[in-house]
Amino acid sequence: MNINVLNFKIRGKIALGYIMILLLLGLFLLIVQGRISELEKETVMLSGHDMQVHELTFQIEKNILDMETGQRGYALTGNDSYLAPYYDGLEKWQVNYSTLKALIKGSTSQVENLESIRKNLEAWIVNAGQYVVELKQAGRDDEVTVFFHTDPGKAIAGQIRSELQHFREFEQAGTAKRISDLKSRNHQLLITMYILWSLVALVAIAASILITDNIVKTLKNVIDAINHIADGNNRAKRIEVKTQDEISDLAAATNRLLENAEREQRFSDQLTQMSVRLQEKTDPAALCDTFLSKLATILEIQYGAVYIAQDHYGDSLLRISSYAGGNEGLSPGKEKIMLGEGLVGQCALDQKILKLEELPDGYIHISSGLGRTPPRQAVIAPVVFENRTVAVVEIASLMRWVPDHFKLLEQLLDSFAVSVNSVMTRMHIQNLYAEAQTMNEELQNQSEELQSQTHKLINVNSKLEFQKQVAENSAEELEKMNEELETSSRYKSEFLANMSHELRTPLNSMLLLSQILSENHSGNLTEEQVGYASVIHSSGSDLLAIINDILDLSKVEAGKMLIETSAVNLTELPSLFEGYFGKTAESKNLEFSVVLKAGTPDIFYTDELRLHQILRNLLSNAFKFTKEGGVKLEISKVDTFASKGYAPAGPVLAFSVIDSGIGISPDKRDLIFEAFQQADGSTARKFGGTGLGLSISQQLSKLLGGHLTLESKPQEGSIFTLYLPYLKEERDPKDYMLDFEAAAALEREADGSGDDEEAQMDGKYGLLAGKTVLLVDDDPRNIYALTQTLEKYSMHVVTAQNGFECLQRVRENPGIDILLLDIMMPVLDGYDTLSILREELLKHDLPIIAVSAKTMKEDREKCLAAGATDFIKKPVLTKDLLKILSYHLSSKAA
Repeated sequence: MNINVLNFKIRGKIALGYIMILLLLGLFLLIVQGRISELEKETVMLSGHDMQVHELTFQIEKNILDMETGQRGYALTGNDSYLAPYYDGLEKWQVNYSTLKALIKGSTSQVENLESIRKNLEAWIVNAGQYVVELKQAGRDDEVTVFFHTDPGKAIAGQIRSELQHFREFEQAGTAKRISDLKSRNHQLLITMYILWSLVALVAIAASILITDNIVKTLKNVIDAINHIADGNNRAKRIEVKTQDEISDLAAATNRLLENAEREQRFSDQLTQMSVRLQEKTDPAALCDTFLSKLATILEIQYGAVYIAQDHYGDSLLRISSYAGGNEGLSPGKEKIMLGEGLVGQCALDQKILKLEELPDGYIHISSGLGRTPPRQAVIAPVVFENRTVAVVEIASLMRWVPDHFKLLEQLLDSFAVSVNSVMTRMHIQNLYAEAQTMNEELQNQSEELQSQTHKLINVNSKLEFQKQVAENSAEELEKMNEELETSSRYKSEFLANMSHELRTPLNSMLLLSQILSENHSGNLTEEQVGYASVIHSSGSDLLAIINDILDLSKVEAGKMLIETSAVNLTELPSLFEGYFGKTAESKNLEFSVVLKAGTPDIFYTDELRLHQILRNLLSNAFKFTKEGGVKLEISKVDTFASKGYAPAGPVLAFSVIDSGIGISPDKRDLIFEAFQQADGSTARKFGGTGLGLSISQQLSKLLGGHLTLESKPQEGSIFTLYLPYLKEERDPKDYMLDFEAAAALEREADGSGDDEEAQMDGKYGLLAGKTVLLVDDDPRNIYALTQTLEKYSMHVVTAQNGFECLQRVRENPGIDILLLDIMMPVLDGYDTLSILREELLKHDLPIIAVSAKTMKEDREKCLAAGATDFIKKPVLTKDLLKILSYHLSSKAA
């Protein structure tokens, strides 16, 4: 085959085959088209020429018949109408003759036959047709009759018809011959088509065999080569292809694959040999010597050195092996290299292969017995195991490496890294084993000592077990005692709550009536009697203060006091406490001041009511025990503070109450913070008091997260300092985990703060005049006391002693303006009465003030939830009562 064809690509070869097929198909179509054109001409000849010839012969015969018919009719009748077919035939036969002659001009015999027919036809016209017509037209009927007796034209007409029949038979014979020839040529066309199709098929088969054989043969060679690779057989054989198509590319790629496979097999064999050699070594120096020796054989290096990481892969490298190094002159360089020092140390850090070319003459020399020469290339490569550099290899060669050398080096280094790590780990384990044996001997000695100590510990343990049993018994007894104390505390709380109610109820009437008597509005009491009433009111107030202090102390001890944190404005304290104690200081001729030191914040968060209670207690004590000098409240911020048992994390606020009173001796400083205790008996007799104030203040300071300290010298004065955490935001109430009694003691003011206000009450509550108030209380003393108090302000008072009477009074007196309702009543208590008033009697707009001796926060909330408009505690203070009445009556009027 032509070499140009072989150089075609597969696509070109396939296209060439298709082109050959298409050319043969085109030739086939041309031949068939020629044959079909000839058949069309024959068909046209048969369908057009032959039929037209036959048609014209019949037309000429018809023309003759028309002329004979017209001649005879005219001869018989003399009617000119019979001449029309005669003349028509006479005219048309010449036209038909000319047309027929043109059709058969290719046939000489037929032309001669037609010429004979023409002559006979013209002879008939002259001798018979036209002759008779002219005789008839001339009126020569006898001659016409004679003519028809002989009728020479009849023989001529018969001769013409005979010639026309012969003419037609001759044409039919020609037509039959042409039909036969047409069938023969059709048969030949069919044979020609079969022959051409066979030629096209043969050419297509030959082209496909030629092309596929060229492709398949090479593919088989490629498959055989790949099977050889898969079977591990000889890979030296290469595929040879003469063409320059894709098969040639495939063969070239397969040959490259064979070369790579052969190279990888060679690398694998060399790695296997290296691994086998390295596995036999257990000493680092021998291992490195073996590696360099084998590396020199594989990569054809002429110099090499191995640096091993020391101290179990520490920060230094030690050269322990070299190849072709010899003495110091032939093995320059440092024995020990730190990480990052020089190219070797930097290679250990970077863990990347360094390639050095164009080395200077003084770098190193590779020597033999005949001479020495500098290397052309040096390679410094890290030996890395699990991302740790275990060694560095530096090698030099007289030739430059190809990329395959570096790939093989990387694989050899990976194998070497495993061996180095294994050997170094084995050495490390051996060292550890030796150390472990030494430690084991020491442990044995210590174990003997421990055994002797164990016997001693067993004896001690038996004693501890006995003590543990004793402690458990004591714990059980303490738990029982704790339960008894809890029960006792609960009984005490219940007793104090009931006693509070029972004591506050009679105190309510006593305080109200004694206050009315001491005011002496009617003027019928002597000064001595007014003094008696004042003493009664003062004694009742003192008794109420004692009751409140006892309740506060009991609630703190029982852990039922809730701390409610809110923002406290420290800038308001000076005016507030000067209002509380200004008149007291003035009456005792004492100096009093409230000082805010520089740096003290304006706002901090704590329980404001408890803070006021503590400061009022401390200031009250300071005024009580100070005869001359003064009392000062000093507020400051302390960044750091620590005391025994108290060490806050951040800054604190210090509230110092400084007085110049009698002072406290050191041995009495702890005693004064106990309940019902004072410095000594003489103090109680001289200054009075119950000894509860400081105890309550200390407990409240702890609840606020603070601390209360005392500095004092007898006869010089005392400094009570309250330290509270400086909180910049509100603390969650749950952090305190305590309940709260909204005790009346938090709301009462210091002694003497309201003396001047009582004198002004008569003129401040004119709104109460003429209003109707319904008093509901089961204690007649309270009803009497409140009635006397309210009637002083011109109020109309309606009374009821239980809930049923209250409902009856409300129904009977629709003009009631306000209602004071005692909560603790028998039969129908205040809660049920509130519900009936609001829900059944629909008294939604009627102000109802709940009055109760129970002052817990939940009691107030329960009253408000039941429908009360407001809440006031017993004993009722006249000022507070009048304020509440005025407020709600004014709101109702508005």
